[in-house]
Amino acid sequence: MLVTKPPMGWNSWNTFGRDISEDLILQTADAMVRFGFRDAGYEYVVIDDCWAEKQRKNGRLVPDAEKFPRGIKALAEEIHARGLKLGIYSCAGVRTCQNYPGSFDHEFIDAETFAEWGVDFLKYDYCNLPKTANGKLLYHRMGNALRACGRDILFSACNWGEGESYRWMRGAGAHMYRSTGDIFDCFVSFRDIAKSQFDFLYASGPNCFNDMDMLTVGMNGAGNVGAGGCTWDEYVMQFSLWCFCGVPLMLGCDLRNLPEDYRNLLLNKNLISLNQDAECRPPVLVTQRYENRSFLRQLENGGYAVGFFNLDDKTQYTDFFFEDAGIPVSSGYCMNLQDVMTGEEIKGLSDHFSLAFPSRSCRIFFGELVRM
Repeated sequence: MLVTKPPMGWNSWNTFGRDISEDLILQTADAMVRFGFRDAGYEYVVIDDCWAEKQRKNGRLVPDAEKFPRGIKALAEEIHARGLKLGIYSCAGVRTCQNYPGSFDHEFIDAETFAEWGVDFLKYDYCNLPKTANGKLLYHRMGNALRACGRDILFSACNWGEGESYRWMRGAGAHMYRSTGDIFDCFVSFRDIAKSQFDFLYASGPNCFNDMDMLTVGMNGAGNVGAGGCTWDEYVMQFSLWCFCGVPLMLGCDLRNLPEDYRNLLLNKNLISLNQDAECRPPVLVTQRYENRSFLRQLENGGYAVGFFNLDDKTQYTDFFFEDAGIPVSSGYCMNLQDVMTGEEIKGLSDHFSLAFPSRSCRIFFGELVRM
């Protein structure tokens, strides 16, 4: 099994868009090593769209000679020497979303090319399909091409949820799949993406994870998808939501110049351990009150996580009814909680627990059941 836990890494698109190069990718890889991201589990360095020449040569994709003068194979060797893995981008259409050559009807030769270059990850987008194309079939094609290429390449499918892709992407060979539109660096964007996926996380698990798109934490309104940015509390909520939901953690900020407080957030051992929990179980909605939600998630070794998310624009109470979590008073058990961020302990909870906290913020606890 190639992917037993949600993949972790970095993608060039959110901050840099078209402005990519070998130097940028290597500088980012160096930052991942220097600041501890590699050791924390972030292993993929992914080049998004705009890396190729505008036309194929002899039927094959070729890297832009100005952006990647030594080619992708040499870059992959450099990335591997740093203990990281290299990702690249293509598209199921005739052209990519930025009008570079897509992989339509070239799936097998492209997969062989990526394997020859030493690529470890393929993000596969969904733009510019011919009218005659069957999108579902095209993802099966690339899935089969990657299986036949002779190299383990993580298949990151990105068809934005067309055709209820959560129902069939696992069968197409995808290891992670995007079923949302693009994220932008503002609260409304990441909130709406998360809300759209709460009901579909049941289909996410080992070897095929729901992908809620690249994180914008630390961008502060700059970059290719800048849309005003987020507050600190909103960024904490975004990262906490992605970790709590057990989805891939693909960073999108400029890691070379990221302030220390953002690095500490993205390297938080408790949140990462929650994201990387071995059982990969989805969260269960316990209580919803207006835009407030509380969740319970079962963890390995009999543990739990309890999450409170205030998605409202004002301070609200968020409730947790133990009956709705499957832990009635008659069970004879209560729950002890420990705040993931602060370490604060709250013991002996049963029946009902509520928290009031500011708008657009959250709290997450590790929990254990104990006899009353």
